[in-house]
Amino acid sequence: MSTSRLPEHEQRILDEIERALSRDRRLARRLRPPRRRRPDVSKVAQWVPRPWTAVLLVLVSAALLAAGIVTDDPGVIWAFAVLWAPASFAVLRLLCRWSSARGG
Repeated sequence: MSTSRLPEHEQRILDEIERALSRDRRLARRLRPPRRRRPDVSKVAQWVPRPWTAVLLVLVSAALLAAGIVTDDPGVIWAFAVLWAPASFAVLRLLCRWSSARGG
C-alpha cells in the first residue's frame, strides 16, 4: 500500500462521497455513541401521589403479602418486595403533604 496522495480524480470522488455522507442525518445519528442519561432523582423526591394511588399501592402490596405468606411462592414474595417500597414512599409523601398543609 502506498502512503502517497490519491490522484486528483479519486480525491474528488472521495470528497463527493464524504459530502453525501455528511448530509445523511440518519447515518450521523446511528454513528453517534449513545448518550447515557442519569435519572433525575430530584423529580422523584418532588412526586406527590394522589390519595387513591397510595391506597391502591397499599392494598395490592397487602394482598401480595398475604398471598406470599399463604403460597410461599418466591415470585409473589419478590412482587411484594418490589411494590412495598413505592407504596411506603407514597404513603409517607401523602402524610408529609397533609401534615404541612395543616400545620402551616
